[in-house]
Amino acid sequence: MKQIDFNKIGFKETMRIVAASYDNLIVGRVFAQYKEIYRVVSQNGEMLAEISGKFRFTAEKPTDFPSVGDFVMLDRDTDLNGNAVIHAILPRRSALVRKAAGTASEEQIVASNVDTVFICMACNKDFNLRRLERYLAFVWDSGAVPVIVLTKVDLCEDMAYILQEVAEVAIGVDVVKTTALQEDGYQQLLPYLVTGQTVAFVGSSGVGKSTLINCLIGAEQLTTNGLRNDDKGRHTTTSRQILLLPNGALVVDTPGMRELGLEHTDLGKTFADIEELALNCKFSNCTHKEEPGCAVQNAIEQGSLAAERLKSFQKLQKEMGYDGLNFRQIETQKMQNMFGSMGEMKQVRKYWKKHKKR
Repeated sequence: MKQIDFNKIGFKETMRIVAASYDNLIVGRVFAQYKEIYRVVSQNGEMLAEISGKFRFTAEKPTDFPSVGDFVMLDRDTDLNGNAVIHAILPRRSALVRKAAGTASEEQIVASNVDTVFICMACNKDFNLRRLERYLAFVWDSGAVPVIVLTKVDLCEDMAYILQEVAEVAIGVDVVKTTALQEDGYQQLLPYLVTGQTVAFVGSSGVGKSTLINCLIGAEQLTTNGLRNDDKGRHTTTSRQILLLPNGALVVDTPGMRELGLEHTDLGKTFADIEELALNCKFSNCTHKEEPGCAVQNAIEQGSLAAERLKSFQKLQKEMGYDGLNFRQIETQKMQNMFGSMGEMKQVRKYWKKHKKR
């Protein structure tokens, strides 16, 4: 059996060091999930796997379970005598996390260990700048790098206006234009697709994610349905999976997400323009509502900041439970949510200071 070069499926040196600490276990990467069964690739090829009983017992929340993109520790490298067993997950370099559908606060991992995320937005009546802001916050918070992919540009009536709108909310983010009508309409994506790099496509149903992936693969591997007459998408991807492209890059296809529920986001990067303006507010705890000397409100009055953008920021603040907090207070709150009490936070800071000195 031909061995697989793990460097070509995203395995990093930092992961190799951690993996070496597990005795008598081998590494695999989750390429697909089917309820409680996982399709995993090890150095000796593909196999089916399931989690151990101990793993199931100790997992406290959905994000503790394996997801597509995870590197896991297995008890064997073949499923010829039954499914392999997953005993541990290696630390994730990045994780796309959203609020699970139908829950108040339960989180769900869309994909992990992703390097670049293509945020797909169709340039037709379905284009929504506020939705784009949500996706940017979602991706920045994951630890991956966002790239905005404008699809169906042949249907756009005013491309210059769309590009200007995107530039105002996607500060420092690359923007590429694609169309399915031209044979090379996906060429601008190729510089981001490098051997061993993992990329993910996210966006609402019907924006053209599967069409782009099919172009990259060079085959109709994913079924597509396009948009209905009302511009609401019909998309047949119902589960997440990793696909290997001919050039050696790995791509995660995800189901369409018209409603992207967020439990926590990186508002600092997504709204960097508001953060910069807030530094000049008269009061350090300014909420940018009715306080005197508010630089953000002043920018709106002068026309250099759209009022809708501030409303979007405040809406996300409220959704995250950060209503009325400035950016520094938001970061403190995120740390508390992650690590609990101030005492626990001090322990975490102490650990990282000690770690950096080494």
